[in-house]
Amino acid sequence: MANAAAAAHGRTVSVWSDEEVFDAFSRFEAQDPEPKGELNHSDAFTLLVAVVLSAQATDTGVNKATTGLFAAASTPAAMLALGEDEVARHIRTLGLYRGKAKNVVELSRLLLERHSGVVPQDRAALEALPGVGRKTANVVLNIAFGVPTIAVDTHLFRVANRTGLAPGATPLAVEEGLEARIPDRFKLHAHHWLILHGRYICKAQRPECSRCIIADLCRWPEKRF
Repeated sequence: MANAAAAAHGRTVSVWSDEEVFDAFSRFEAQDPEPKGELNHSDAFTLLVAVVLSAQATDTGVNKATTGLFAAASTPAAMLALGEDEVARHIRTLGLYRGKAKNVVELSRLLLERHSGVVPQDRAALEALPGVGRKTANVVLNIAFGVPTIAVDTHLFRVANRTGLAPGATPLAVEEGLEARIPDRFKLHAHHWLILHGRYICKAQRPECSRCIIADLCRWPEKRF
């Protein structure tokens, strides 16, 4: 499985040594000791809603949409009272906004019904909410509750496979590969570093290898300088 994604593209990737993995994350830590997610939120509930809305949308777009939404409703009870049509009106600039509005209202109802309006600190309970998959649950657990989870989005998936850090054919395979390789001291912030690296440096089109702080460790044969 480790080289499945790379093999699918006609190449194999040598495994990073433990020393190289430690070196890479030491560099990320030195550059940005306290990385933050870019979705605006004030608590676990608004974070959960923002992450649910971020599916197939940019963080910038979500932040624009949630400015008015959270001003109108920032708790499960208020979101339920606001209703699906009004939630949809606030987030209509986002793709799939009607389905997302339905999920946000329903997850608010279930939080009140099952968890007294409190976002649970449990993966299974989070994934039982509409619109919440493993990645969303990992983001909430990490940012809201300080659990050292690794949320694999498209940026992180690309970085892990392109660099050879943790090749995998699926997001879960990449997540498990990173869990196995990253030293514990780096795990809390690891997914932030990798996501931000993929978003701004190791981009899908025209990656900026000349600015990459792990370029010498990267196994990608098409590095550009």
